[in-house]
Amino acid sequence: MSMNVTRLLHRLPVDPFLAGMLSAVVLAALFPAIGASHGPLHLDQVTTIGVGLVFLLSGIGLSTDKLKLGARNWRLHLFVQSSTFILFPLIGIAAMLSFNKLLPHELLVGFFFLCALSSTVSTSIAMTTLARGNVAGAVFNATVSSLLGMLITPLLVSVWLHTSGQGLSLQRQLLDVAEQLLLPFIAGQLLRPLLAGWVTRNKNVTGKVDRAVILLIVYNSFCDSTKAGLWSNYGILTLLQTLLLAGGLLAIVLTATTFISQRFGFSIEDEITAVFCGSKKSLATGVPMAKLLFGGSAAGASALGLIVLPIMFYHQLQLLVCSVIARRYAQRLDDAHIAQ
Repeated sequence: MSMNVTRLLHRLPVDPFLAGMLSAVVLAALFPAIGASHGPLHLDQVTTIGVGLVFLLSGIGLSTDKLKLGARNWRLHLFVQSSTFILFPLIGIAAMLSFNKLLPHELLVGFFFLCALSSTVSTSIAMTTLARGNVAGAVFNATVSSLLGMLITPLLVSVWLHTSGQGLSLQRQLLDVAEQLLLPFIAGQLLRPLLAGWVTRNKNVTGKVDRAVILLIVYNSFCDSTKAGLWSNYGILTLLQTLLLAGGLLAIVLTATTFISQRFGFSIEDEITAVFCGSKKSLATGVPMAKLLFGGSAAGASALGLIVLPIMFYHQLQLLVCSVIARRYAQRLDDAHIAQ
């Protein structure tokens, strides 16, 4: 019997990164004092250094030659960026207005922050490749979205929270983003001629740095939130509400991007790119930026665990759902070739 159970577990598609995030949350709930800010591990300082390292490596890894390949399709680019930075935030504002009295304020702030984030880079390109879409267009849009997000995300968050009565200094936010995200990225671009080959050869190692930093930030955030009473004030219902919000958001955006791209007359390859790049949100950028934007004050640090919950849920859902959709797109193209 135990052997059958073991075999079944080995067959399950368990994402090690998801397991790591869940483990970080459990450890934070059990031992919050160890990983809390200003605690014995000093994770608040360690993660700040880690974030800079992640964006330094991102700058080294960005190839401008690949960007040039997909730069001409302006209709596709306008569609994707509009979905990322206009459609998503409008949905986030609607959710905050609709559920303002029903859900915890910090959770709604996290949901809007999720909607204001840039698209992913690696996942968008991987899904587009799997579905046989316009890969050059995916590379261009995912990269441009990531760069635009350094400016647009803090701008959207600051403007909306100021409008809703919770002021954040836009000037301070932009300065922090420039210091901790943009400057390391630019430094990486400058170092690219010297280090690009080394980073490419050691991609298996360098590719794990961003995940390690995210896990540390998740652990640190939930340690601070646990000490502030996250689990005593909010229960399993909040987790279910977050799952429903993230799932509903993904369903709406996937439906909208598919419908609109077809109405725009995009080719099937461009439709694939529009759907996958226009529906993704970046956990790799989101968690470090949440720490940067909200973790500067004691109140923000204590609420950070709840704020990053929607990003964590959405990340896993987009991987699961979009992998299924990508395979269906690929099968559709195979069927079309056979018919010809």
